[in-house]
Amino acid sequence: MGRMRDKAVSLLQELTEAHSVPGHEDEVRAIFVNELEDCGELATDKNGSVFCETGGDGPRVLVAGHMDEVGFLVQNITADGFVQFVPVGGWWEHTLLSQRVEILTRSGDKILGVVSSRPPHFLPEGQRKQVMSIDQMFIDIGAESRKQAEDDFGVSLGDPIAPVSAFTAMAREDLYMAKAFDNRVGMAGVIQAGSVLADSMHPNRLVLCGTVQEEVGLRGAKTAASFARPDVAIILEGPPADDTPGFSRADCQGRLGGGVQIRMFDPTAIANPRLARLAISIAEAENIPHQVTVRRSGGTDAGSFHVANQGIPTLVLGVPARYIHSHNSIIDINDFHHMVTLVIALVRRLDQNAVDGLTSYL
Repeated sequence: MGRMRDKAVSLLQELTEAHSVPGHEDEVRAIFVNELEDCGELATDKNGSVFCETGGDGPRVLVAGHMDEVGFLVQNITADGFVQFVPVGGWWEHTLLSQRVEILTRSGDKILGVVSSRPPHFLPEGQRKQVMSIDQMFIDIGAESRKQAEDDFGVSLGDPIAPVSAFTAMAREDLYMAKAFDNRVGMAGVIQAGSVLADSMHPNRLVLCGTVQEEVGLRGAKTAASFARPDVAIILEGPPADDTPGFSRADCQGRLGGGVQIRMFDPTAIANPRLARLAISIAEAENIPHQVTVRRSGGTDAGSFHVANQGIPTLVLGVPARYIHSHNSIIDINDFHHMVTLVIALVRRLDQNAVDGLTSYL
């Protein structure tokens, strides 16, 4: 268990510190390939989602996470060298000002900058109390002109921009802070569960997957479903926690340390009820801490997978993370281990009879 825990920490650090915003997931894809190239057959679809197939015959069971994080793209460079930007993924403007970001240039260099705006000292009093919109912000990379930003720093329109935030252990044991736990915690789960399952017996053809562009409309999952043709899809995620001030503790369904989250519903997808009940029964039988969740908002790649092809029975498992879609989110790594344990146990139960039973309606 100690080796697994150490591996999880190092893998989560590598993944969260990677620079991979929607449409530019190369760094996370490279980690997926490096970790799983000896576990099965690698492939990609034409949008860049990546797959590793392992095992023998039987139903095709997909375990997937999305590789992208919320970020930005360079929209313009002003004459005096400041970078204007557009969001790719959902950002709450409250979280942005004074935060560090990196622009990944076409040459592979990363240019450090800070999100800035007109200082409050020069704003009318009424505007100081308003939330700045992103189109009022800019990124200061220290350039003195557009020419220097382009010619010396290598910055171009369309370059991807990601938050800068170091993976950090907190004072309370097992809590970690980083950017992009949504969804690098899911990608780490795909890799760790896949590594274990590739070295053991399972009654199916396992397809491990990292999708692209989830944060901009579940786009990668659409082509990934067509490419992989799964009979079952298990989606691993880093959903928002609800255990901070402003929430009812008694009604909490995403508490740090509460175990793996089993999502029954969100506005984009209803879990296959039989698959969800199977996961809950396994968690109960094997004493895996878990939290059953029904969400009024939000969505995951399940929204695309469950309606793809002729329909795919789908379930979302998650590790609750505080403050997702910001520079600093927090998880309890025990929830991650419980998610991996449940994924492994669930995949091992998905033989042909079990999978047939998920969609036997007549």
